Amino acid sequence: MQEKEVLIDIQSVHAYDCEDADSLAFSTDGLYRYENGVGHLRYWESEVTGLPGTQTRVRISPEGVIVDRVGTVNSRMEFREGLRNLFPYETPYGQATLGMDTRHIRSRFNEHGGDMELDYVLNLEHAVAIRNKFRIKVTEPGEEGRDG
Repeated sequence: MQEKEVLIDIQSVHAYDCEDADSLAFSTDGLYRYENGVGHLRYWESEVTGLPGTQTRVRISPEGVIVDRVGTVNSRMEFREGLRNLFPYETPYGQATLGMDTRHIRSRFNEHGGDMELDYVLNLEHAVAIRNKFRIKVTEPGEEGRDG
């Protein structure tokens, strides 16, 4: 199946231990395709996310979610409920090893788009813990009201 243009709404909430949470919400254009029960999404990061010059690819399947970033920042995050994994996170300032515990994944995707929510804890070199909730909604242009 060929990729099609879509509108992507992204909301992320980050909480450091018990401190107040920081949140970020934005919309961007991207490309999407749905094949064999798997959604494939890609878009360019911007100054809004702090990752300009980075392309993000998201693969949503029944087994989990994979987020690949290539460009100014390079990383591969694999989300599977109950799984802890370590991954390298490369920036222009150096590389760090991050750990991630996926608490919950919810996703509903079809050929028109869909939505997903990830709940996970991220830590840096086994130290600072950050609780993250990440939501993506993918809609076809002019179809914002469609139930994906």
